[in-house]
Amino acid sequence: MKTPIKTSAIALMSATGLVVAMGAAAAAATVGDKLGTTEDEIRAALTDQGYTVEEFEAEDSELEAEVTKDGQEMEVVIDAESGLVLELELEDGDEDDDDDKDD
Repeated sequence: MKTPIKTSAIALMSATGLVVAMGAAAAAATVGDKLGTTEDEIRAALTDQGYTVEEFEAEDSELEAEVTKDGQEMEVVIDAESGLVLELELEDGDEDDDDDKDD
């Protein structure tokens, strides 16, 4: 028979693990997040979330940041006016130009 203390300790450890996991997930950029409207603001926001900004460019009304985190490369597309993340694109390491031909 389990004692109430052991059961409570297990429940507390489970709850703590859930909160830690939720915090780690919250630290990742998601579509709709507001990162900023300047390169400095966006770089700072992404760095605070654990990303390394490899490249940054302005294109029309969008800002694009190529980032890495935990060995995964990603492109983050941000609306230049609102500062909101419009798109996250994981890079697969294949320099395919989407023309259905081998590159």
